[in-house]
Amino acid sequence: MDSKERLIQIKEESGMNWKEFSAYFQIPYRTVQDWERGNRKMPDYLLRLMENKLRIEKLIE
Repeated sequence: MDSKERLIQIKEESGMNWKEFSAYFQIPYRTVQDWERGNRKMPDYLLRLMENKLRIEKLIE
């Protein structure tokens, strides 16, 4: 699974929409849109950090 697919998966697991997701992580909405659409590749380390934060806060399993 590539980072784009994993980003979409963790966003869906969290139950947030894209605006809520970007606000939660304080990342510009346009940046998150570009990652989701594949226009830009998100750093792998950032995806891991986001996933860990969501797990710690019990928003995903």
